[in-house]
Amino acid sequence: MRVLVLGATGYVGSRLVPHLLEHGHDVVAASSSEPRPDRFGWDERVHAIRCDVTDPAAVLAAVDGVDAVVYLVHSLDRSDFSDRDRVGAETVAAVVRESGVRRVVYLSGLVPDVPETDLSAHISSRLEVERILLGSTDEAVALRAGVVIGAGSTSFEIIRQVATLFLVQPVPTWMRSSVQPVAVSDVLRAIDDALAEDGPRGAVDVGGPDVVAYPDLMQVVGGEAGLSRLRVPAPVAPTGLVGLATALATTAPFHTVTALIESLHHDMVCRPGHTWQPRSGGPLVGVEEAVRRALTPLYAGPEGALPSDPAWARGNPLLDVLPLPAAGRTAARLALHRVRTLLPGA
Repeated sequence: MRVLVLGATGYVGSRLVPHLLEHGHDVVAASSSEPRPDRFGWDERVHAIRCDVTDPAAVLAAVDGVDAVVYLVHSLDRSDFSDRDRVGAETVAAVVRESGVRRVVYLSGLVPDVPETDLSAHISSRLEVERILLGSTDEAVALRAGVVIGAGSTSFEIIRQVATLFLVQPVPTWMRSSVQPVAVSDVLRAIDDALAEDGPRGAVDVGGPDVVAYPDLMQVVGGEAGLSRLRVPAPVAPTGLVGLATALATTAPFHTVTALIESLHHDMVCRPGHTWQPRSGGPLVGVEEAVRRALTPLYAGPEGALPSDPAWARGNPLLDVLPLPAAGRTAARLALHRVRTLLPGA
C-alpha cells in the first residue's frame, strides 16, 4: 500500500515510517515543519513532505495517490490543543471523503468508563477527533492506547524522570488508578493490523498484558533502572498543583505535562470485548520487558532511543559520563534544560 503518515516526525511516527518500509509499503511522511529526512535517517524510499493538517489544499495534495492515511497528529504542547486538533481532524476527514481514500487509522487514547462530562480535556479532545475521523470513511479505525512505553515517548519519559529525580516520591491518593501500558512495538503491530484489508474497524483498545497502578509503574521503572525509591501517600494534592510540580520537575513541554496529569484520575484500561488481538499471534510485550528495552542503552528496537527524538527526551553525553548518582544526573539535566530555555534562540 501507499501510506500517508500525518505526524510522521513525532514519537510513534518516527518508529512507524521505517516499520512500514520493512513491511513493503510505500510511505509518504508528512509533518507540519519543513521535512528533514536526514534527521531521521530516512532514505530515498520515503517521500517526505510538509503538510499542515488545518490546510485543506495541503492535505488534498498529500493524499494524492495514497491508499491509506495514518493520523498521528496531537497538539498537546499548545494551550489551545483542543481547537487545533478539532480543526485538523475536520479538515482531513473532509478531504478523505472528497478524495475517496478508503482507510484511515487514528492513534487515539484509552477512554475511561465514566460520564463524558468527567473526562479530562485531553481525553475529551482525543474522543472528539476519533469521532470525526471515524465518520470520514467506513474503513476507519481508532486505536485507543494509554501509556506507550519506549525511550522518547512523552508519557514514559515523564514517568522515568519523576521516578529518577525524587528519592522520596509523594503519591496523591487519586493517582492509584489503574493503567494498561503498551510497548511501542505492539502499537506498530496494531497499526499493521488496522491497515490490513480484513483488519479491525471502529474504536479498538490497545494495551499490553499487564494492568498496574501508576505508583507501581513508577516502581517498575525505578527497579529496572536499579534505583531504590520511597513512595508516600499524599492525601491533599490538587490536580493543578501536581501538574505544575510535575511540569517543573521534568523537561517535557509544560502544556503536555499538565494535560496528561489531568487524565490520571480514572482507570485507563482496555474494554473487554473491544481489545485488539494480534492477527499474527504471539505474545504482547509485558511492562517489565518493555521498560527494560527502553532503559537499555543503544537498544536497536522501537523501544530504544533515536537521535531524532526531541532534545528534552534525550540524555546529555557529558552528564551521562559524569560520576553522579541517578538523581543528581537527572537534576543537572533538568537545570541545564531550564537554562537553555531562557537563552535567546534556544
